[in-house]
Amino acid sequence: MTSSREEEAQSSVQSAVARRVDGAVMGIARHWLALFNSLVALYLILPFLAPVLATSGLALPASLIYSVYSATCHQLPERSYFLFGEQPLYSLTSLERSGVESDGGLWQRRAFRGNDDTGYKVAICQRDVAIYGSVVAAGLLFGLLRGRVRSISLKIYVLLLFPMALDGLSQLFGLRESSWWLRSVTGALFGGASVWLAYPYIEAAMRDVIRHEEFRLR
Repeated sequence: MTSSREEEAQSSVQSAVARRVDGAVMGIARHWLALFNSLVALYLILPFLAPVLATSGLALPASLIYSVYSATCHQLPERSYFLFGEQPLYSLTSLERSGVESDGGLWQRRAFRGNDDTGYKVAICQRDVAIYGSVVAAGLLFGLLRGRVRSISLKIYVLLLFPMALDGLSQLFGLRESSWWLRSVTGALFGGASVWLAYPYIEAAMRDVIRHEEFRLR
């Protein structure tokens, strides 16, 4: 009798867990776009919070944001936006007057987060701001056009990716110097193209999950 009760209790627990898992799967499948848009928006907003915190004297949480995002972005000050300073962006020459040594190497320039005169830099570069901003904008647009947008081909995707690759690589090898608007335009092209390529496939996959779960639960 005891064994039978234990088996019934175990079966009840397993059923409850299965229902919760099924509910979570269905929830993600139905609301994946809102989840994606929210996560990317949060990822974009936090770097702008860093200079707000730094200006407010909250150095520790600001430093934490800068440190976390340094793993995914070079954070070079001459390629970043600044808040609460004399200008929203600076050339390397103008930053030298604020204590940034152009011959100090990449690591020393990365370490400069700002001061009371320049303001404090956003924790991601201008190109990344454009990339993630366009991903959010394209994600919201995809929500309006849901079901009516087909994925682009890889050839078109590479074509839209090429301007950013050309701009970034030519600057990396010292062939030319990019500008904030070129970094923004090419980054936005890449972000929007990535959504256009991936989101229709994700939408189709999530619809398949919903249909499968609904059929299984009948």
